[in-house]
Amino acid sequence: MPDAVMLFAAGFGTRMGALTKDRPKPLIKVAGRTLLDHALDLTSGIGAKVVNAHYHADQIRAHLAGRNIEVSVEAPDILDTGGGLRHALPLLGSGPVFTLNTDAVWSGPNPLQLLRAAWAPDRMDALLLCVPVARAIGRLGAGDFSLQDDGQLSRKGELVYSGAQIVKTDLLHDVSEPAFSLNLLWNRMAEAGRLHGLPYPGQWCDVGHPEGITLAEELLANV
Repeated sequence: MPDAVMLFAAGFGTRMGALTKDRPKPLIKVAGRTLLDHALDLTSGIGAKVVNAHYHADQIRAHLAGRNIEVSVEAPDILDTGGGLRHALPLLGSGPVFTLNTDAVWSGPNPLQLLRAAWAPDRMDALLLCVPVARAIGRLGAGDFSLQDDGQLSRKGELVYSGAQIVKTDLLHDVSEPAFSLNLLWNRMAEAGRLHGLPYPGQWCDVGHPEGITLAEELLANV
């Protein structure tokens, strides 16, 4: 079973506008706590914890100082999700890993525990936790995937990728570019019939834009 988690915290947070002028998006507060800390709450029981950083990386380092959490700094260039995950592999190990975006708030069962319970490495190269558009609070735009009867994912549909997954890291080494998206791996896995999805039964809020802060606080207030 995976026992390492990568939390993505390197992005510029441009959709947040002035809120990220002098701080990284993961350090924006929702209900009095940073988005990064809300995400870290979900990682209880996982051995290796790695947070990547680029934009205002010094603030991420300072925020995590004294905790048993590694910081993978991407410099001089940001590496996107795939490149960032590959860059952090020396800290994560060679096996499958959890990855978790830090710009969402959850209400319901722990998403990483759900993924762990459903993980079947013999037939999966990645297992993505998805939320129906109707329960994806603050989501702007359409869904990302459809879930087939056999659990495989295909592109386009009414499911939104939640930002939580388990993924095997072998294919990362086949990409020549230093910076690339995990979408590249997902496309290859889907072609091979090994990209799977799991619906999330609770609620999820996208906090990638300013309006998402109020929506997330309303969600947490009703827990």
